Amino acid sequence: MSNLTQLILLPLLLITFITSCAFANQAQLTPSPSEPSKKPAIQAINIFMAGDSTMSIKDPKDYPETGWGVPFATFFGPGINTVNLAKNGRSTRTFITEGLWQNIEDNLSPGDYVFIQFGHNDQSTHKTDRYTTPAQYEANIRNMIQITQQKGGNVILMTPITRRHFDDKNILKLTHPYAKIVREIAEDTDVTFVDMESLTRQHFQSQGKTLSALRFMHIKPNLHPNYPNGITDNTHLNQLGAREVAQLLLTNLRAINHPLIQQLRTPDPKHLKYHYKGL
Repeated sequence: MSNLTQLILLPLLLITFITSCAFANQAQLTPSPSEPSKKPAIQAINIFMAGDSTMSIKDPKDYPETGWGVPFATFFGPGINTVNLAKNGRSTRTFITEGLWQNIEDNLSPGDYVFIQFGHNDQSTHKTDRYTTPAQYEANIRNMIQITQQKGGNVILMTPITRRHFDDKNILKLTHPYAKIVREIAEDTDVTFVDMESLTRQHFQSQGKTLSALRFMHIKPNLHPNYPNGITDNTHLNQLGAREVAQLLLTNLRAINHPLIQQLRTPDPKHLKYHYKGL
């Protein structure tokens, strides 16, 4: 074969080889008609969280303050999508007027869940920017329940978590007069109800004054850069307190065999080797 012929044939052979490879790859990537098509991805169930600072996600500048909704969201597998819209300082009134509730209403689908927990700020008569009268508080919560149910959603209604205020006999005081309203609403509506005020009050009471302080925002001066002068806050939880409150809620949902329990994440197999052996 002459050099001229080689120069002509080699490019042609190269083009033929590349073309055949391309068709071969296309054939491998294209499923045959006999192969079953993939099932569409299962639509995740949304958990919308409506509440105040005791539930909300925090800015790093406020750490270690932690809302219980943060660890609670980690309890679930890929079938659950948690949307935590709780905000510091919000009452039922301001949660609505600021458009946070509208966000839930606009995105709520049948089968979704809405966790409703307010009271800390609604009852603050000295803070006019958020105060809500008892009648308005009741009307707001009933409206949230009605809208959720009309759209095919499921409500989990909760009383607010307790504040850590001990009396001179080291007994936790009752700090939420609006909790009674929530209990009354739960009695005549078809919702899942969790009395978080009672659960958290019993929990922190059993720990006593010293140990319960470790669950709230109690930090001495010069220990944390966010609070150089220290802080004594008996309303807001730290990471430990938030996790314990989230676990209290989960334990209650287990006790009533709530459907969300079926959506908990699958444990890592190595974690199944561990067992609690006490202190």
